[in-house]
Amino acid sequence: MELVIGTKRWSTWSLRPWLALKRTGAAFDETVIPLREVELSTAEISRHSPSGLVPVLKDGELLIWDSLAICEYLGERFPEAGLWPSDPGGRALARSATAEMHSGFSALRRACPMDIGARLTFAPDEPVSRDIRRIVELWTGLLARSGGPFLLGRWSIADAFFTPVATRFETYGIDLECFGDTGGAASAYWKGLLQTPEYLAWAADA
Repeated sequence: MELVIGTKRWSTWSLRPWLALKRTGAAFDETVIPLREVELSTAEISRHSPSGLVPVLKDGELLIWDSLAICEYLGERFPEAGLWPSDPGGRALARSATAEMHSGFSALRRACPMDIGARLTFAPDEPVSRDIRRIVELWTGLLARSGGPFLLGRWSIADAFFTPVATRFETYGIDLECFGDTGGAASAYWKGLLQTPEYLAWAADA
C-alpha cells in the first residue's frame, strides 16, 4: 500500500488516515507532496489523485481519494485493528462524530489552520467560539458515556478525525474552560491525543 499525503505540518486531511493506517500495523509506503508550492504541488498531486487533492490511498489497483473513505476502507480491510467500536451503538456514535468533523466546524478550520509546532496568539470571534463550544459539548458527552480515555473508550477513527483539532488548540492556545469545559475532560482528551505514539511519530516529521 501507498499513502500519498501533503506536508505534515499543515495537512489535516492527510493526518487522519495516516493515523488510522499506522494503527493497523500494516506496512505502507509514504509519499509526501509539499504543499504551498502551488505549481509543484498541483502537478505532483495530479499524478496521484483524480480529485486533485490529497490524501490518496493506493492498494494494488485500487485508488481511494477521500480521507473518510480511506478510513472506512481500512476499517473493513483490517477488522482486527478495531478502528470502529465493536458495539453497534458505539459505532454509530463514532461515525456521527466523525461525519460532523468531516463536514463541519468551518469557522474554526478557516481561522485556525493546522500548523504543528507553531505557537500563535488568537482571539476567537463568535463563529469560531460556537464551533469550539460544540466540540467541547460533543467531546464531554461522548467521554462521559464511554469513560474515556478516547471518545468511545478505545481509540477509533473518530479520534483520528479530531486529532487535527487538538493540534489547533495547542497551536493557538485555546483554553477550553472558557468554552464550557468546566470539569477539564475535554482538555485532558485533546492533550492525550497528542501523546499517542502514532501522533508523536507524525509530529516528529512535521
